[in-house]
Formats: sequence, structure tokens, C-alpha cells
Amino acid sequence: MKRFLLALPLLAVSVAQADAHAHLVAATPPVGGVVPSVEEIRLTFSEGVEIPFSTIKLANAAGEPLSTPSATTDPQDGHILRLLLPKTLAAGTYKLSWSVVSVDTHRTSGSFSFSVRP
Repeated sequence: MKRFLLALPLLAVSVAQADAHAHLVAATPPVGGVVPSVEEIRLTFSEGVEIPFSTIKLANAAGEPLSTPSATTDPQDGHILRLLLPKTLAAGTYKLSWSVVSVDTHRTSGSFSFSVRP
């Protein structure tokens, strides 16, 4: 029993570390949303992200990738990954894919669609 009690704190630490990934908590435009225009994409994560290892990719409804600049972090908040678009997106449906490495070095990724309607 004494060994179990000594191991209990180690188990609690390893469980906390296993859940330490950057999860998407908010997005602009919103996941599955319909918006009138998009000039900037903002993804907010549960942890800070490492910009050299984090990306946002954008494709049109046919799956063709759009040429965009590289994503950056918000200078005021390292939890936010930003993509400033060179021009406002035309009406249509878009697929956004993201991949981030959190400050604790774990990689997570995901994707979602949104639509632009005039």
C-alpha cells in the first residue's frame, strides 16, 4: 500500500501531461460558419503554439490550395495563430486545415469548412 501511495503523485503528473496538447477553442471565421467576408483567420488554442512548426492552409471547395502568406502568432497572445489574407475571399466554401506544435512540443491538427456569402 505504501508503494501505491508513493506512485500516486507520479500517476497524476503523467495524466496531466498526457492531456497537455493545444486544442482549438475558437476560430474566426467560426467552424462551419457563414460570414459576409474574411480578411483574417484567427485560431485560438488552449496552449501557446510554436510558430516555426505551426501552419494554416486554405483551399477552395474543389480542394485547390490558395496561395497565402505564412501564419503568425498574435503578438499579444501566443495562443492565437493568425493568417492575414492578401485579399478578401470571394463568395464560396473553403476548407481550412491547421497543424500546430504547442509550447510543450506536442503536435495537433485539424480542419473545418466555412463559407463566405455576400
